[in-house]
Amino acid sequence: MPRISRYQLHTIETGRFSLDGGAMFGIVPRALWQKSIAPDANNRIPMHMRCLLLEGDGRLILVDNGIGTKYPEKFGKMFAVDDTSMNLNKSLAALGFNESDVTDVILTHLHFDHCGGSTRRNGDRLEVAFPNATFHVQRSHWDWAEKSNVREKASFLAENLEPLAASGQLNLLDGSSTLYPGIDLISVDGHTRAMQLVKIHDEKATLLFVADLLPTSSHLMPAWNMAYDLWPMTTIEEKAKILEQAITGDWKLFFEHDAAVELTDVEMGDRGPIIINARSLSEF
Repeated sequence: MPRISRYQLHTIETGRFSLDGGAMFGIVPRALWQKSIAPDANNRIPMHMRCLLLEGDGRLILVDNGIGTKYPEKFGKMFAVDDTSMNLNKSLAALGFNESDVTDVILTHLHFDHCGGSTRRNGDRLEVAFPNATFHVQRSHWDWAEKSNVREKASFLAENLEPLAASGQLNLLDGSSTLYPGIDLISVDGHTRAMQLVKIHDEKATLLFVADLLPTSSHLMPAWNMAYDLWPMTTIEEKAKILEQAITGDWKLFFEHDAAVELTDVEMGDRGPIIINARSLSEF
């Protein structure tokens, strides 16, 4: 597996689910977006919940953790959740780890498909799934999620937040910063307040975990944004800035949700940024 800075990088597959294609592409007509990602009979497109594990320097750092396993049957059917062949525990075990080994969890944001694996059911009670980990979240995003709002109420779930709030394991951050040497956090505000991207870098290479700034590689197009974005014009501006940096700095982009593309380079095409050399992380 590849190594950047002090860390060996591993892909962690936590499962798959589906979301409405129209919601995923906002104002883009279905006649256009379905050429990139074909929808099912219910107009849903396939999505991965692909997380990243950083191993090194005495730490085991997990970036996001998927939906988890505590969702009710109705929820699972609604979002076509499939975690039978791949899930968080199986992915960790395949690398010789378990939840207790994780020292840090970086949560890009607190929507259920990114942080649901943070907690689990133990009988009739909820508990933190990573007992030895510090959870790193932007302070303004945590406050935003706790207050919730009409647009995001269905994405910020109490069963994901309340055990973390009571755990004493939260590290609330204030803006873009360096978390550890070689790991930078970049705060962006278009999708939701203070989502954080994760940049792993050294003098030879840079990888950016793009989270929901670029939910799929099809979203590189300037106006191809989600209806889920709270501030779409901010997303457009942030996306343009990040992609310019990625092109100039030869950053590799790691996609959390794209069902077909895991890792890619990016360059400027005739109509805007485009992906090139799509591959798995193991081919870094």
